[in-house]
Amino acid sequence: MANIVKGYQIFILLICSLFTCSSAWIASDTESLLNKMEAAYVAVKDYQVEVNSRVYQRDGSEEKKKILYTFKKPGWIRLDFELPNPGMILIYPDKHGKVVIQPSGWARFFKLHLSPNSFLLKDVSKQRIDQTDLGLLIRNISHSLTDQRRGPVEVSEDDGRIELHVLADDHFRKGVTTRYRFLIDKDLWLPAAVEELTPKGILKRTITFRNLRINIGVSDSFFQLKE
Repeated sequence: MANIVKGYQIFILLICSLFTCSSAWIASDTESLLNKMEAAYVAVKDYQVEVNSRVYQRDGSEEKKKILYTFKKPGWIRLDFELPNPGMILIYPDKHGKVVIQPSGWARFFKLHLSPNSFLLKDVSKQRIDQTDLGLLIRNISHSLTDQRRGPVEVSEDDGRIELHVLADDHFRKGVTTRYRFLIDKDLWLPAAVEELTPKGILKRTITFRNLRINIGVSDSFFQLKE
């Protein structure tokens, strides 16, 4: 009987040891991943990427956007729309820190200057145009995996990408908890896609980054519209 009890105790200790090692490995892997992403972004001076986003409405409809996104440090942003308003251009910041909007078609001769906080520049996520850089996304991912995490981190790898699932504080809405799915490119160590879901798993928004080009030498004049 004593041998059975002792054997059972050893079995429990082994199981606990396995779980401890697994948890430690995941934590270490996550920290290593964040370090690689941060280091990769430090080397970035400018980049251009195709951004495709979908916002899923309660009535089952979808709000789609397709944008050629150009960024140059420290904070120049240009969005060339392909969908839903082909030809429309948004540039941030102007000399007053506002977003310059050049409409498409005949209206392109009229330029609007809006605050980045304008409701016209936000979707259901409440994200502003000056909150769209990959560098900020990496910092937000770091928070989601550490101090703002509200559940376990699930990590998997497939086809040159690392996939992360985590329940965390929403990046842009205070008091809201969001279930995130992050895809990280293992060649560039930069984000490739983000999914936002409710805590119950209802899909709210997807964002994919395609054809990312880094350090292509974007000039300052590219962020200035001709008068």
